[in-house]
Amino acid sequence: MTSIATPTANSTWMWRGHQINYRAAGSTGTAVLLIHGFGASVGHWRKNIPVLAEYCRCYAIDLIGFGASAKPQAGTDVEYTFETWGELVIDFCREVIGMPTVLIGNSIGCIVALQAAVTAPEVISGVALLNCSLRLLHDRKRTEMPWYRRWGTPVLQSILTIPAIGHFFFDRLAQRQVVRKILLQAYHRPEAVTDELIDILMAPAADPGAADVFLKFTAYSWGPLPEDLLPQLTCPAIAIWGAADPWEPIALGRELMNVPSIDEFFEIPAVGHCPQDEAPELVNPILTNWIASL
Repeated sequence: MTSIATPTANSTWMWRGHQINYRAAGSTGTAVLLIHGFGASVGHWRKNIPVLAEYCRCYAIDLIGFGASAKPQAGTDVEYTFETWGELVIDFCREVIGMPTVLIGNSIGCIVALQAAVTAPEVISGVALLNCSLRLLHDRKRTEMPWYRRWGTPVLQSILTIPAIGHFFFDRLAQRQVVRKILLQAYHRPEAVTDELIDILMAPAADPGAADVFLKFTAYSWGPLPEDLLPQLTCPAIAIWGAADPWEPIALGRELMNVPSIDEFFEIPAVGHCPQDEAPELVNPILTNWIASL
């Protein structure tokens, strides 16, 4: 099998009048689409694309509002919801990839993948979920929170909708030292938090509209939960979980993924929220073997 083993330069696709950034590599085999998590982009898959491209037609996409994709003001013709991102992924698979596609998501990218697979099962041929977002701040889950979080979270969300306060908060957050501290919480291996990774995550923060997208999603406490979508899944699916994830506890992940629609659950010890970037030497073989089995 011959294929392109390194990512090509980024490309642009127009979706509903907005520029969508994506990357493609590999010329033969199963079609695979990589979907990043909150605040990330195609660069978060830089350690996976070359390996997958040896066996697959591999694509990675910047969801609208993130990375190098357009960041239109919410409420015009775009709402930053999982339904919107699911429609984006479905249209990308139909118009750009042109064949049934395996979706691989990380964090909120898993919810996007599930939404797309449930909405258009004829387009999606498999789903791999890497540390799926549990959406613990969802309105329907607040009753399970301690009282101070149950009431404190919506108050904070409401405060951040005030433009001056929200933008001030975003500006303070979008600092290298702050981003590094957040990543050192999310990643178990400190050596994986490199300057390159920080650059990848920080570059889109300077784009017009980036703060508004961040604040809009911060206030997004409704929409589908993974437990709503998983029972509706009809394609093959696996879950991969970094066991040291402080944000999406593996115990809750195992419980969530203990459903007939998930064929296998892979635990990656001593790895945090983004196993594809922190431990690609462990994740890539799981993905390639699973894709080959399809």
